[in-house]
Amino acid sequence: MRVTTRDIQEMKARGEKIPVLTAYDYPSAKLLDEAGVPIILVGDSLAQVVLGYDSTLPVTMEEMLHHVRAVVRGAKRALVVADMPFMSYQVDASQALVNAGRFLQEGSAQAVKLEGGRRVAETVRRITQAGIPVMGHAGMTPQSVHQLGGYHVQGRDAKAAANLLADALALEEAGAFCVVLELVPAPLAKLLTQRLRVPTIGIGAGPDCDGQVQVYYDLLGLFTDFVPKHAKRYAAVAETIRAAVAAYVAEVQSGAFPTEKQSFTMDESALTGLLRPSPEGLRPHKREE
Repeated sequence: MRVTTRDIQEMKARGEKIPVLTAYDYPSAKLLDEAGVPIILVGDSLAQVVLGYDSTLPVTMEEMLHHVRAVVRGAKRALVVADMPFMSYQVDASQALVNAGRFLQEGSAQAVKLEGGRRVAETVRRITQAGIPVMGHAGMTPQSVHQLGGYHVQGRDAKAAANLLADALALEEAGAFCVVLELVPAPLAKLLTQRLRVPTIGIGAGPDCDGQVQVYYDLLGLFTDFVPKHAKRYAAVAETIRAAVAAYVAEVQSGAFPTEKQSFTMDESALTGLLRPSPEGLRPHKREE
């Protein structure tokens, strides 16, 4: 039975921590689902870790939908949340509603995520009133990286902390079922978690949030361009892949692969006719000029 937004909110009420991971394809989603991850986020981080862009900004609705569909096919139990890409919801609430609806109707996701606080609150309200669950996202919002002047911790002074609290409360009041807090000082994230009725999901926001979200490729050490401070590597899969591919290359070049174990047999009598020399008369002759 699939996890619901109500299940997630009940986890907060029970004091049960909520692990969230990103996924971008069928096999990854299947593994995360089997491991018991309750929420899988198809993050616009796929722009960087899968598609090779230098930020999240270039990824499109069509690219996101492509990956959302793959993840939904792999995850049978987890709640799948689709990240709404840059300019898919910023123009107006009507455009946002249409695009959010596409993620549920065409992508089969169960919820969407939007970045921003008070400035997107009415959009969140419009989407949730249409019956589409929304995950909020406050603090460092990567789609605003140019406006924010880079990837920096948010809410460190009194004014910024008050603004962040107002943003989180506005998202809750607009109907968000949970709120991601990114790059927020741990003491402030703790306060926000205490003040909000809905769960908080931290990423670089300390240990006191109701849950944590990490990028799957960071967790496994698959993305090696850089390692965010907030990430913990639980494996070094990139090194394993490099070693495995190097071994394959060496074995193909040496003739050690494939062996009989990876080959197929047949009744060699079927080749008898093919092994006989062709009659001279049946050989094509070169036309003389």
